Amino acid sequence: YEASPRYHARDAAMVLSRMHQAKVILGSATPTIESYAHAKSGKYGLVSMTTRYRDAQMPEISYVDLSEAYRKKQMSGHLAQPLIQAIEETLVSGKQIILFQNRRGYASFVECRQCAHVPQCPSCDVSLTYHQVSMELRCHYCGYTDHYTPACKACGTIAPETQGLGTQQLEEEVQALFPSARISRMDLDTTRKKHAHQKLINAFSRQEIDILIGTQMITKGLDFKQVTLVGVLSADNFLHFPDFRAHERAFQVLTQVAGRAGRVGGESKVLIQTFQPQHSVLKFVSNYDYASFYELQIKQREQFGYPPYTRIIRIELKHKNMSTLISASEWLKKGLLARFSQVLGPVAPTVGRVRNYYILNILIKLPLEASQSAAKNRLSKLLKSFEMVSAFSQVIAIVDVDPQ
Repeated sequence: YEASPRYHARDAAMVLSRMHQAKVILGSATPTIESYAHAKSGKYGLVSMTTRYRDAQMPEISYVDLSEAYRKKQMSGHLAQPLIQAIEETLVSGKQIILFQNRRGYASFVECRQCAHVPQCPSCDVSLTYHQVSMELRCHYCGYTDHYTPACKACGTIAPETQGLGTQQLEEEVQALFPSARISRMDLDTTRKKHAHQKLINAFSRQEIDILIGTQMITKGLDFKQVTLVGVLSADNFLHFPDFRAHERAFQVLTQVAGRAGRVGGESKVLIQTFQPQHSVLKFVSNYDYASFYELQIKQREQFGYPPYTRIIRIELKHKNMSTLISASEWLKKGLLARFSQVLGPVAPTVGRVRNYYILNILIKLPLEASQSAAKNRLSKLLKSFEMVSAFSQVIAIVDVDPQ
């Protein structure tokens, strides 16, 4: 028994459909590489929609080179002049705007200009995010909060400097640039209360809001008829995440958020700020070229042995003592190498400690032709032996098949 079983809703739907002899429809403008590969191979049926609803025109996607904008001093805060001008024109025309920044809070962290101290979460290996409205420093992993004071807790100097852009700070900057505009923010902080999410959506639909600033929750499933401009403050965060699915997720998020513009036809545009306007993923996005993007990704997946050419099994190990965790991971890896041909790690994830538990991950790459039941049996026996080692009795082992 596991209190929080890990599963993919898509795969669970497939299993349920087989149990009830039912059909499953998977619908997406940006399917996963695995799903599209199954469709290409004939495992899934494939139906393609080549036009938008009511033949609405796709928005024009263009990029703002941030390197050039900073060099030419064409920045106002975190907004480049082309985006500011586009917002002005859209407001004059009486249409609506969505600005996307996938980081809530006011800033990623606060740094002392005198001693460079950055407030850290005492339980996690992350800096605390500054939330200006509540005057709090907050950990987005464990929920720890600390009251914000401008005086540095390390040296006492009053010289705080915020680093990184959050939705709160973006809202402040946009309001300063467009004081008469009606601006709202949609993120986890503003939608915690019951019905708050729906109230924001309804207000935007009634055109009571001119500019909606939001995180990833605004990228999908929303249909606003008067939105003719979408601005993305930074595409670069998505492109360089250390994960083999990083480019896939970047393509999905940018394409989906672009799709919020021009839903009922007419001219609309998407402006994406980036330091890498020539990046291959961004070229595919601007051309709405999923097919070419897929071909590049599938070749790379085959070359490096990632899904859909292998199954990935991730074993996440947790313990409050790092040396014990290292010993446990080395013991387990030795056992895995005796049973599986491809084992990677142990390696710490991007955030290596959460809620006072250190974390190490071990990956198993399982060839598609390998028996899944045999692999499950081998792994289960090894984990039972692992649990019997008294030194590792408090080490938590979580198995995640096909982690996302």
